[in-house]
Amino acid sequence: MGETIAVIQDLALLYGAKVITALAIFIIGRWLAKKISAVVQKLLAKNAVDPAIQHFVGSLVSWVLLMFVVIAALGQLGIQTASFVAIVGAAGLAVGLALQGSLANFAAGVLILIFRPFKVGDFVEVAGVSGVVQRIQIFTTELHSPDNKKIIVPNGGIISGNITNYSANDTRRVDLVFGIGYGDDIDAAKAVLESVVAAEARVLTDPAPTVAVVELADSSVNLVCRPWVNTADYWDVYFNITEAAKKALDAKGISIPFPQRDLHLHNVGALVQQPQAKTSIA
Repeated sequence: MGETIAVIQDLALLYGAKVITALAIFIIGRWLAKKISAVVQKLLAKNAVDPAIQHFVGSLVSWVLLMFVVIAALGQLGIQTASFVAIVGAAGLAVGLALQGSLANFAAGVLILIFRPFKVGDFVEVAGVSGVVQRIQIFTTELHSPDNKKIIVPNGGIISGNITNYSANDTRRVDLVFGIGYGDDIDAAKAVLESVVAAEARVLTDPAPTVAVVELADSSVNLVCRPWVNTADYWDVYFNITEAAKKALDAKGISIPFPQRDLHLHNVGALVQQPQAKTSIA
C-alpha cells in the first residue's frame, strides 16, 4: 500500500507540474494573443486603415496565436508536436469537409476585404436583409438595422448573392409617384410639384429634377417626381416632399384619387317570360 501511494505521489509530482505548466502556458498565451491582437488593431487604426480590415486582421492574428499557444501547451504535456501536427493535418481534412460552410465563409470574408463592395458605416442590402455595416469578421458580417436590430450575416451568403450599397455614391435620386384625377389639369399639377421641389433647399440642381406623366392608370393619371439629393439627405427629402406635395395639391383643388370602380346599369326593357311546361294526364 505504501509503495502504491509513493508511486502516485511521484506521478503527481511529475505530471502535475506539467499539467499546471501547460495550463499556465494556455492561460497566459491566450491573454497575450488578445493583447497582441488589440495592439495590431491600434496600429492599423493609427495608419488610417479601414475599420473592417482592422477587425478582420485582429481576429485572424488572435486565432493564429491561439493555435500556437495550444501546440505549446500540448508539447509541455509531453505530446510530440510533430506527431500532433500530422494528426491535426489529417483531422483538418476531415474537419474541413465537415465545415465546408465555415471555410466558405472565411474565404468570402477575405474576398470582401479584397474587393471591398462595402465598408464599415455603409448602408447595404445583402442576403435579404439591410442595415448599417458595423464590423466585418472572419466568418460573419454584423449589421444594425434601421430599427436598431443586430443582424449577423454569414459572409458566404453575402458573396453568393446580390449586394446593394446605398452609401457607395454621393448622390441618389428620390423616386416619388403622385396620382391625380382624370378631370384635373395635368399642367397645373406639374407646376405644383415643380414648385414644391424648387422650395426644397436640399434638392440638387444638377442633375435637374424631373416631373412628368408616367402612367394612365385605372383610377388616376400618375406623375413621377424625381429630384436628386445628397445620399445623407435622401429620407428627409423623401418625407418632406411627400407631405408638401399633398398639401400643395389640396390647396390648388387637385384631387389625389383612391382606387374606385364605376358601375353602370342599363334598362333592357320588359322581362322576357319563359313559357311554362304543361303536363297532361291521360
